[in-house]
Amino acid sequence: MKLFAWLVHLFTASGLLAGFMGLLAAIDGDYPSAMAWMLATLVIDGIDGTFARMARVKEVLPNVDGKTIDYVIDFFTYAILPAYLFFVAVDAPTWALYAGSFMMLMSAAIYYGLDGMVSEDGKHFIGFPVMWNMVVYVFIFVTPWLSWPVLLGVTAFLAVLHFVPIYTPYPSRGGRWWLLTITMVVVFIATALLNVWVYPEASALGRWGCLLSVGYLTLVTVLDTFQARTRVQGEG
Repeated sequence: MKLFAWLVHLFTASGLLAGFMGLLAAIDGDYPSAMAWMLATLVIDGIDGTFARMARVKEVLPNVDGKTIDYVIDFFTYAILPAYLFFVAVDAPTWALYAGSFMMLMSAAIYYGLDGMVSEDGKHFIGFPVMWNMVVYVFIFVTPWLSWPVLLGVTAFLAVLHFVPIYTPYPSRGGRWWLLTITMVVVFIATALLNVWVYPEASALGRWGCLLSVGYLTLVTVLDTFQARTRVQGEG
């Protein structure tokens, strides 16, 4: 059992290696490869928790904090790497690139320091989660025609949303329309791979698949936030 538990921790830690490969690709200007590595980190992060529960890592290795390992890796792959990719891949004035990257990094750092990032039932992130990797993916591979002021405005808006009590789905933990939510996450990743594969060409299927999944997750966020606030008001 200890071997299985250690293998799970090593699998989690492999996300950092994938993130490092993404950084090297971004430095070389190979943005599709950088994004592909970031998608790999997303998949690793999405399934390692299931393996951890199967291996009962908390019981078997009580002195190894998998959550801390996860936070270290997540901050690099969900904040530092996408902020760097934004800085080098987006066509904008230098000051705007610094501003966008700094907003991603500062909001993510503070967000990770907050108590209660996850709802009591474990099915939602409270606030917009640190998903700058997917935001930068959309900027570069789905909506590259948007002007830099729009991109900077969206970045500022999402940075603020880190600290607004919205209920964002935590797909691996269940929740409203869970199977459909998982399906939309799969659609997002599959169409992301398609968009990365054909870059710099445009894929209508990839673009609309991405926008459909993002629209669905936004809808669920709105519905769950409204439900949570209605429940709180009813209890008050």
